[in-house]
This record gives sequence, structure tokens and C-alpha cells, in this order.
Amino acid sequence: MVDWLKAHPLIQLALAGACGTLARYWIGGLVQQKLGSGYPWGTLVINVSGCLLFGFVWTLAEDRLLISPQTRVVVLTGFMGAFTTFSTFAFETSQMLASTEWFRAVGNLGLQNLLGLAAVFLGMALGRLI
Repeated sequence: MVDWLKAHPLIQLALAGACGTLARYWIGGLVQQKLGSGYPWGTLVINVSGCLLFGFVWTLAEDRLLISPQTRVVVLTGFMGAFTTFSTFAFETSQMLASTEWFRAVGNLGLQNLLGLAAVFLGMALGRLI
């Protein structure tokens, strides 16, 4: 059996991404099933837990040096990229706030949300044209 931790970085990312996808599907579905469909609880749990995990892994890799740079990339880009991209958005905004880049942080919050919503509506409109 091949030790996947020693595999090519692209294979590592793909495997981690597959795990993130499956985790998102399973956890999101389980939460939604337990709490009902009146609110997107599954998405909320995925996004918040993803942010928690992102911050935890980043600190272990950058501040504590307990995780190698390669493992950090695999977990944060591979697993978390498939699990939730909201964690990356929240982390990048937190870095701007930590650097007292208030204007950039508020701009990032506004642009990401407004343009994201606009893109969803545009995509829906384009889809209706087909």
C-alpha cells in the first residue's frame, strides 16, 4: 500500500479534497436532518466549524510549527477547500483586521458578499435563458 503522505502533492490535494467533500456532504446532511429544513443549519455548521479548523491548523503550522508546510497546504487547500471556502474568506479578513487594515477588511466583507450574491442571481438568470 502506498503511503499517501509521501505521494505526489497533487495526489495529496486530490485525496484531501475528496475527504473534505465527503465530510461536507455527511456533516451538512446530518445537521440538516436533525435540525430541519427551516434554516440552512448544515451550511452554518460547515462554515463555522471550517473556520474553527482553519484557525486551529494555521496556528499549529505557523505559530507552533507542529505541522509541516506541505501538510498545512494539503489540509487547508485540499480538505478545507472542498469542505468550505468560507473559512478562507474569514481567515483572510481576520488577517486584514489583525493588521489594522480596516478599509480592506470592510471592503473584502462587502465585496465578497455583494458580488457573491449578485453572481448567484446572474447565474440563475443565465440558467433560465437555456
